[in-house]
Amino acid sequence: MKNKKQIFLSEITAHIKSKEAREYVTKELDFHLTQGKKGWMEKGIDEAEAEEKAIEQMGSPIELGRQFNKIHRPRVDWLSIILLVTTLCLGFLPLFPLGYMDEGHFITYKIVFTFLGSLIAIALMLVNYKKFIKLGWFFYTLGILLLLLICFFSNSLIGGLPVLRIGPITLESLMAVPFFFFAWASFFHNSKLKVWHFFLLFFISTYLFLIANSIATTYIYMVMVISMLGWSKFNRKTIYIIWGSMIIFLFILAGLAWRYMPLYLKDRILGFLNPEKYETGAGYPYLYSKEFIYNAGWFGNSTGSEFIPEAHTNFVFVTFTYYYGWIFAMILVFILSLFVARIVVVFHQINDSYGKLLLVGAVTLYAVQLFSNIGMVFGIFPMTSMSLPFISYGLMPTLFNAILIGIVLSVYRRKSMVTSR
Repeated sequence: MKNKKQIFLSEITAHIKSKEAREYVTKELDFHLTQGKKGWMEKGIDEAEAEEKAIEQMGSPIELGRQFNKIHRPRVDWLSIILLVTTLCLGFLPLFPLGYMDEGHFITYKIVFTFLGSLIAIALMLVNYKKFIKLGWFFYTLGILLLLLICFFSNSLIGGLPVLRIGPITLESLMAVPFFFFAWASFFHNSKLKVWHFFLLFFISTYLFLIANSIATTYIYMVMVISMLGWSKFNRKTIYIIWGSMIIFLFILAGLAWRYMPLYLKDRILGFLNPEKYETGAGYPYLYSKEFIYNAGWFGNSTGSEFIPEAHTNFVFVTFTYYYGWIFAMILVFILSLFVARIVVVFHQINDSYGKLLLVGAVTLYAVQLFSNIGMVFGIFPMTSMSLPFISYGLMPTLFNAILIGIVLSVYRRKSMVTSR
């Protein structure tokens, strides 16, 4: 038989539509009722009467249920969803002038990629992100296993990068980043994480990314971890010491790498630093990308037939600008940048520390791709295999960024369900 507290809580939750909200309200009210009951018992009142008084203090269960249903109902971030749909649609535009829309498999794959990206983002929105908080080791292990498979069992190359093909599925190192994203959010939220734990876990994962031969993926992974570290449970002094140690280590590593680096890699770096001097070699890509951008004009070259390398993937921004002009390129950058601004706004609207860690990681991963891809077109960032979020063609880039937006939607959806304890 139910006691009075259980009956009271049942009457309240009967008016709350969301299952997640019901669970949240039940836990919160149970905590407050227990505290109230304890307070009355300290005044000398027996347990049964103390519980009744604590319940009476709460007020009408019907009115409370209606108020909680209104306050704690799941929220939908329609602005982020509109941005997601808009950018996924914009991703079709570069394919038209390149003639890819006339090839059946390109348009079919693009539609499938777009559908799967939308599906994953919405699915993640509906999943309670807080369920991932205790799965840090699970996600970290999955990330390590995936990298080990790619490093030691790769059976193909794409753009010089090792991949593992299993039937129609292609596994690449970028696929491991979402697993580590969830893992580090859990680790940094845990106050029991030690500094030596951090360095060991970070070294193992970074080393595997490096031997997977993907500099771009290693770069975005390291920036993500460094950014999330700033919101960890470590005190500020420890965080600054870790950041300083990592910077010193990177300078030492860069010095050693330069000394033993193959000549062709040195040429690529020198071509980035001084493209005019190496205009017939490694500096040429920086010069022709700028030339395409410069010749685009305000309204583009709709009848242009110039060859643009990697026109639908890494250099898709060049393609977009060249064919549609500076005005459309600026609109595209503005729309893509709105995601960054939106995540920052959501970050300041929530009080959940774990949710904040996820948002920091998501905005870092997204922003690094966005600004690095555009930066390399203008010669302010080295040429790498860096996709433009939702615009570059490919399954993995689309799903990768859909996961990030899906997590943002999930955190926003539950922003009113943060425990007071």
